[in-house]
Amino acid sequence: MANAPVQRMSQLMAKTLRDDPADAEVLSHKLLVRAGYVRRTAAGIWSWLPLGKKVLSNIERIVREEMDAIGAQEVTLPALLPREPYEATGRWNEYGAELFRLQDRKGGDYLLGPTHEEIFTLLVKDQCSSYKDLPVILYQIQNKFRDEARPRAGILRGREFLMKDSYSFDTEDAGLAQSYALHRQAYQRVFERLGLDYRIVAATAGAMGGSKSEEFLAPAEAGEDTFADCPNCDFAANTEAISYELKPVDGSAVAAAEEIPTPDTPTIETLAASLGVPASATLKNLLVKVDGEIVAVGVPGDREVDLGKVEEHFAPATVEMVTETDFAERADLVRGYVGPQGLEKVTYIADPRVAPGTAWITGANKDGMHAKNVVAGRDFEVEEYVDVVVVQEGDPCPKCGTGLKLDRAIEIGHIFQLGRKYADALKLDVLGQNGKPVRVTMGSYGIGVSRAVAALAEQTADEKGLCWPAEVAPADVHVVAAGKALQTELALEVSDKLSAAGLRVLVDDRAGVSPGVKFTDAELMGVPKILVAGRRSAEGVVELKDRRTGDREELTVDEALARLTA
Repeated sequence: MANAPVQRMSQLMAKTLRDDPADAEVLSHKLLVRAGYVRRTAAGIWSWLPLGKKVLSNIERIVREEMDAIGAQEVTLPALLPREPYEATGRWNEYGAELFRLQDRKGGDYLLGPTHEEIFTLLVKDQCSSYKDLPVILYQIQNKFRDEARPRAGILRGREFLMKDSYSFDTEDAGLAQSYALHRQAYQRVFERLGLDYRIVAATAGAMGGSKSEEFLAPAEAGEDTFADCPNCDFAANTEAISYELKPVDGSAVAAAEEIPTPDTPTIETLAASLGVPASATLKNLLVKVDGEIVAVGVPGDREVDLGKVEEHFAPATVEMVTETDFAERADLVRGYVGPQGLEKVTYIADPRVAPGTAWITGANKDGMHAKNVVAGRDFEVEEYVDVVVVQEGDPCPKCGTGLKLDRAIEIGHIFQLGRKYADALKLDVLGQNGKPVRVTMGSYGIGVSRAVAALAEQTADEKGLCWPAEVAPADVHVVAAGKALQTELALEVSDKLSAAGLRVLVDDRAGVSPGVKFTDAELMGVPKILVAGRRSAEGVVELKDRRTGDREELTVDEALARLTA
């Protein structure tokens, strides 16, 4: 393969900025824009400039190499997709407002693909007719589309993003487990090569469906996921996937429920202060609407309801908060004084902490009144127990009981054992060894390629700018000509020699730009090695700097070439 030509900054379309973009909230957003890697086209829609495209392509290459290594075959399917397959699986409606829907000139319904389970299923249905054709793993690296309600954090949460999605097809569950294991191992190799710090955690399946599901998370302050890590055992999970065993207690000795006047105590805080009890002794009852029907969610008063968990439980139904109008239409529902005892035409679910036999102080369904000694299972019934509280630091590990540690993270990969959900909906069968049809079982596996760029920026950047790991950087060496003609001449000469040796070289040969600006830009852009042709150029001496460690040393040109090409 021919050596890549030297990239001259005098010809490079990449304008650096001294100040952060006004709308930037997270580090990766600020730096990727300032360093000339990406530019905003519209809310949640980004253009990749030459340097950014190089980083993106390097990540694609690593992903592609590791997918090919497990025997996966690459295809490219359309992003514009027909409605019918998604309607057959129910996801035309399940995806809700996140789905980009459109019509062609004849009124036919289409969507922009958020993910491709249905289309891959139909492809295999068309191409594979016998058990001899399986197992097979197919993948693509393609732009996906989701109409995010609040696009934010630059490329971390966009409406168009680049993703690797792969799908395994097997005739037996044991085969699916093997395909899943192959992907899990491949993902570990991908993220290790990328230089990402990551965790593998248990996760929920969400709209994807299926049984086993794990996420690959990159710890970072900018992350929108919270995961729990046990310091004592190997338990790790997205907090949305944490569940606890229901443990009933003996409440037979609790006195009868009794209503007590509690004027002006519509909140847990005012109630606890008025009665001189901890918030944990009270029962909070949050009202939501599930496809228009009111549901009460019971949790201890010192805990918050995780609406994501509630939505996950009732998916694909739509979950909304109740409104003033809802209260006005239901005289039996008294805002601030709702209790589970005596509720009519309201489904009541509760967290396992509200176990049978536990006693509570809760609303009496009368203005200014609460009730004490209200016992679960005696004074009210819980129709279904669901883990719905926000997990807190120090909550017991579900596996060993040790207090959990919480951290923020960016989701960079997700793997699912889908089973036969999509094969059932789209009737994907092959002829088995006994001559009878066999229903195929599937796995689905995603890596956020563009998101990995942001995750790397978040994890590796410092106060001076980006700081790319060598394998994903847009160049191996950033050569800086301090400014004088002799320095520029030496910088270009060294750049050509480095390129001839097989290195990818970016050289700052811009005329009329001060050395200070060039040095600042080199650190902002984050290439791993910076080679400066400066004050000792006439002596054939250059300065080599390691961007990550900050170490620097003066070397002869020959020494520098030997060091960089070793």
